[in-house]
Amino acid sequence: MSEVDSPGAGSARLDTSVAHNARVWNYWIGGKDHYEIDQRVGDRIAGMFPVIRAVARADREFLGRAVRFLAAERGIRQFLDIGTGLPTADNTHEIAQRIAPESRIVYVDNDPIVLVHARSLLTSSPEGVTDYVDADAHDPDGIMRRAAETLDLTRPVAVLMLGILNFVLDTDEARDIVRRLMAAVPAGSHLVLTHPTDDRDVGGEGNVAAMEFWNAHATPPITARGRAEIAGFLEGLDLVEPGLVPCSQWRAESASAAPVPQFGAVAVKP
Repeated sequence: MSEVDSPGAGSARLDTSVAHNARVWNYWIGGKDHYEIDQRVGDRIAGMFPVIRAVARADREFLGRAVRFLAAERGIRQFLDIGTGLPTADNTHEIAQRIAPESRIVYVDNDPIVLVHARSLLTSSPEGVTDYVDADAHDPDGIMRRAAETLDLTRPVAVLMLGILNFVLDTDEARDIVRRLMAAVPAGSHLVLTHPTDDRDVGGEGNVAAMEFWNAHATPPITARGRAEIAGFLEGLDLVEPGLVPCSQWRAESASAAPVPQFGAVAVKP
């Protein structure tokens, strides 16, 4: 695509003087695509909220379990990954196409550094397709128009929104984004969601000060939500067992997996 084929398209918007979520997240999960400012802010937040590195790892591991479940057990062959972040090991297309080589994956992000690295996301099995769309989660209709160039929207799609709705500060707007995305896909489609929480019963109280620091020193601004607010994003969908739980515990391999203050869920459109 033209955005990917033109390196300046991403670099023109790239600001390395302010910490950015995709790069800090990459730092927390042990990646190498970050700058000194991202490391400084990441270390400061980890000092305030030490569990954040465990949250980052748990979120990534949840992605793997959810995609494997959808591909192997639900027969999903199309994935729309919104807010994909920086490429790392076992990206969505690698997991899905390992199980079903014919799988089609569309990544969506509007972070300029992700755009710069998008070529590494555009690999695919010969039988499948992988594409990248430079778009904002605030524009669900535009996302679906672009996704329809690669995905067959008459067939079920897994819509992945891991750690993205927390950057939509207005809850009503976030709920509307989910509704519009899921309205564009047929019955049998799934929503895969993770979201940070400030609920005390899973250790989320530490998120409050950490997010205040983040919003003062990094971009984009972020918010945590309680279980009930997050559950609201899933209205009209049928939750897959075990429901809305800390993402570290969603179909975890170990029954003793510790909770993290990041809820995860998979739900199906009836």
